[in-house]
Amino acid sequence: MSESEGLYVVVLAGGISHERDVSLRSGRRVADALTAAGHRVVLRDPDAALLPFLASERPDVVFPALHGSSGEDGSLLDLLAALGVPTVGSSGAAARRAWSKPVASSLLAEAGVAVPESIVLSHEAFRELGAASVLQVVREKLDGEVVVKPASGGSAQGVTVVTQIEDLPRAMVEAFTYADVAVVERRIVGTELAITVVDTGDGPTALPAVEIEPTAGTYGFQARYNAGETTFYAPSRLGAAELAAASDAAIVAHQTLGLRDLSRVDFIVDATGTPWFLEANVIPGLTETSLVPLAIEAAGSDAATVYGSLVRSTHARATAD
Repeated sequence: MSESEGLYVVVLAGGISHERDVSLRSGRRVADALTAAGHRVVLRDPDAALLPFLASERPDVVFPALHGSSGEDGSLLDLLAALGVPTVGSSGAAARRAWSKPVASSLLAEAGVAVPESIVLSHEAFRELGAASVLQVVREKLDGEVVVKPASGGSAQGVTVVTQIEDLPRAMVEAFTYADVAVVERRIVGTELAITVVDTGDGPTALPAVEIEPTAGTYGFQARYNAGETTFYAPSRLGAAELAAASDAAIVAHQTLGLRDLSRVDFIVDATGTPWFLEANVIPGLTETSLVPLAIEAAGSDAATVYGSLVRSTHARATAD
């Protein structure tokens, strides 16, 4: 197949996770970009007919744009691999490492990346040991402001910044709404950065960091997906040394977790210039207000070029295997 010939690409979007609407928006943007790049694109929801469809159609490449458990917990990625369908992005095993924030944080800490001090609590332990006793230990260990979040999931759903200790119980309830395990971590104050890592076959490259300045002070779900609620600086206004350290840490995260093709790694850079790892996303948001498209633009490229390159490198990798 010549470079000028388009591939048959199935873009997966939707699913049944809390992030379905965001995924649909990402999927439409990816489909539009790949169509502009000259590929034949079909947009599909991961329903009961999907696997028979893929087995019958045998597309050249599948491009998942599924956020939340639908695409990022590794289950579907394992099934796509079992079907032998070339798929843009990470393997199921790598996705599981990133999907679990405690696992990802532990691996990154071992790799030398700064990770906020935290306590991981299952809902079961929280009930059995008594909420009051558990929270007392948490308060003593993590004095000061903390962030409470589900141990898995994205789009900042279930995440609470706790500045008043009396708000901690409610924050725990909110986190447990989205996952059976919650993370309470020491809050790092600084500049929030998102760094996109792209690998089209020549090794992972960090795109320009996107600096996030939410109007309300917290980069929550509404601030992520409603235009005008956050100011983005692409590239970031931080100094060269700080940006280099964050970019290097993003590459370390991508490689340590075994990620592939495309990821987004989020950090807080403190006053000393240290980038603190928050999370890694194997299928980051690709909507009109998402961070990856901003990074692509800041790099002087466009979605059609980058997504098209990912599709072609995925097809080439599968052909070579």
